[in-house]
Amino acid sequence: NLMMVGVGSADMLDTYLSPEKYSGTSVAFGSFTERRRPCSRWSRQIEYQADAAFGRNRADNATDMSAMMRFSYGAHRHWTWLADRLTVKAEALIDAYAGFLYNTRNGNNPAQARCGIDLTPSAEAQYAFEAWHRRSRVTLALAVPIAGVRFSPNYGQSYYEIFTQGNYDHNVVPTTFVSAPSLRTRLTVDVPLRHAAIRVGYWGEWRQASVNGLKSHHYIHSVGIGYVRRFSINRLHL
Repeated sequence: NLMMVGVGSADMLDTYLSPEKYSGTSVAFGSFTERRRPCSRWSRQIEYQADAAFGRNRADNATDMSAMMRFSYGAHRHWTWLADRLTVKAEALIDAYAGFLYNTRNGNNPAQARCGIDLTPSAEAQYAFEAWHRRSRVTLALAVPIAGVRFSPNYGQSYYEIFTQGNYDHNVVPTTFVSAPSLRTRLTVDVPLRHAAIRVGYWGEWRQASVNGLKSHHYIHSVGIGYVRRFSINRLHL
């Protein structure tokens, strides 16, 4: 199990709210749980992630406030080499996410909702080495959404038209890695403890989309620190 907190920079754009980019600070929390049976090459992974960001425009007269939550579920296939020092994992995740972006300067349509589902292949490589007479690890993890659906107003369409007047205008939009090129990545090192480890490193995320004549992006670059704990469950047969 891994629980991780990240603090860093954020760069935000949503042309539905403003043509300006907003830059500021991001805070993120993630929980990553992997379950694997002994001698099995497959494992299940469950992820929860929440992030919040605050940014100002170049004129320093408006603020963007963003929040997002994501739940992911998938299965890993494991390969090991170099006397079990190198482990490579590949999987497919189902990502479900929901959040919002709020702009303090807008009177009409001050907020933009963000929600959708993605199919996200991911890969992870871990290399184990000895540090302070204990086994440590360096980990590189990547995840790239390739297809999904998301909610989006159309260009010039208000939320009043969508939810009060019921005017649907292609508001459930299919996406691919072409229309919504995105990436999640972590590069970390474990500092071993007695029965656990402290994980530190880089935590980054690039979310982009160009749908319904609107463009958006949300870039996060964070320094992350987390706590890793491994459990072994032995079942008794009576």
